[in-house]
Amino acid sequence: MRIEERIAQYHADLSPQERRAADTLIEHLDDLTAYRAAELAALAGVSKATMSRLFRSLGFADFDEVREHLRALRSAGEPRRVQVPPSLTGYAVQQADAIHKALQQPALTDVVDLLAAARRVTVVGWRNSYPVAMHLRQQLAHARADVRLAPLPGQVIGEELADITAGDLIVVVGFRRRPAGFGSFMAEAAATRADLVLLADPTAREHAAYSRYWLNCPISTGLAFDSYAAVMSLVSVIADGVLSTIGSPARRRISGISSAYRRLDEVE
Repeated sequence: MRIEERIAQYHADLSPQERRAADTLIEHLDDLTAYRAAELAALAGVSKATMSRLFRSLGFADFDEVREHLRALRSAGEPRRVQVPPSLTGYAVQQADAIHKALQQPALTDVVDLLAAARRVTVVGWRNSYPVAMHLRQQLAHARADVRLAPLPGQVIGEELADITAGDLIVVVGFRRRPAGFGSFMAEAAATRADLVLLADPTAREHAAYSRYWLNCPISTGLAFDSYAAVMSLVSVIADGVLSTIGSPARRRISGISSAYRRLDEVE
């Protein structure tokens, strides 16, 4: 259980002093890692011994274990600040390194070749992964025909797999906090005999066994929320590679799309 759930469960059994300490923890959940246990005790107006008893009552050995608990929640994708205040300079350096690593993956060239050659491409994503999947589909649709996005809003995924077969390609975008049943979908997608590419962070390692290629792209940061800067950069490079690989047919397709934009007065 998360720390706030533990406090809610045991609150009635705590002493008045421990309740004051617990209320202080709740008030400072977003910046707990910025304090020492003695500083939290002072904020609550209780003794260090009372604060230590509270930690034990909640099932933690000490404040270090509370910090590790919060870091674990962040590693699972829950929005939690782990650096207070966050270093924006450090964040920029970290993102530049993440982009560099994402673009140096040996499998990238093979994935581009698959995307250029596949009979049909289906890009799949849920929750935070859906905008990435939608952007990848939009970019690829300029370079080649028959690129689908799934699931469409309000729809489920089963019917999207019905006519996929060998010669097709499924690109699954699966970053952390994936929906329940993600593993079952991966197994079902693999059974279609289509090539399967997984674009995901390291928490998807167990699901990568179903895919032919796994493009590993970390999204962790020192901020409360994940960053998709490296992922979107990777999407741009993939689409650019597909455009270059297809060559003249892709350029003619882009010209046709641009002409349609003008006729329909769809873009500025």
